[in-house]
Amino acid sequence: MTAADDWDLDRTYRSASGEVRWAILGSPDAPPVVLLHGTPFSSYVWRAFARALADRWRVFVWDMPGYGVSEKSAGQDVSLAAQGRVFGELLDHWGLTAPGAEPVVVAHDFGGCVALRAHLLHGARYRRLALVDPVALPPFGSAAYQLFGGHAEVFERLPPALHRALVREYIGSTGGPGLRSGVLDRLVEPWCGDAGQPAFYRQIAQNDQRFIDEIAGRYGEVSGPVLVCWGTDDAWIPVAHAEELAARIPGARVRLIEGAGHVVQEDAPAELMAAVWEFLGEG
Repeated sequence: MTAADDWDLDRTYRSASGEVRWAILGSPDAPPVVLLHGTPFSSYVWRAFARALADRWRVFVWDMPGYGVSEKSAGQDVSLAAQGRVFGELLDHWGLTAPGAEPVVVAHDFGGCVALRAHLLHGARYRRLALVDPVALPPFGSAAYQLFGGHAEVFERLPPALHRALVREYIGSTGGPGLRSGVLDRLVEPWCGDAGQPAFYRQIAQNDQRFIDEIAGRYGEVSGPVLVCWGTDDAWIPVAHAEELAARIPGARVRLIEGAGHVVQEDAPAELMAAVWEFLGEG
């Protein structure tokens, strides 16, 4: 492992859905930015962004309950509804809820839904919101995702080697140029072992379209500047969702990242960083 790939969440928070591991980068006097990951990923996908942004921002990163190095346990509520509530808890824990202390939020995949739910249902306020290939519009989940979720109890019993191969193939199907082998290994590893294997299928089984349906009709209420970024070669969520989502959010702008798949942070980091940096600088 190189120093650039090393990633350590050195702080903990006991949330309503279990222990959350998190970290903070940058000067304590800098304006705050919070990065949200999606599924089946972790804050690891934001490692390079967090370090780059930390030159001018105070950057908060976290692994959601049931993901990455955060707690994974039987019976755990790791649904999108739970994640939205936990995010609200964390914002308060971090001191980012008082007037004038609101953060900029950059959210990927279902982290976008988590950020939108926290804002629309739980009153979280953001200075700016950047959504990167977000889960925000129906239909929700690929055919494989629906298969895993509908038969979680069967897939949980797969032989470990077969499970690892399945997860690796699934995460590697995001489109674009594809994830580097070392990155893919880091994203697969938390889903393996006695705790990781059932956790992978648990989080899928608990998420369904109703969590999107609950907020999709309220996107006109989203306040503050919004940027929607999308990889044009996203194999998981059609790029057409970018314009559709932006049309529902007052004043939202779209930035398409040519040739990138669903994990734009890995496929086109320079292009995405340029778009996000420009957006943050406008504030």
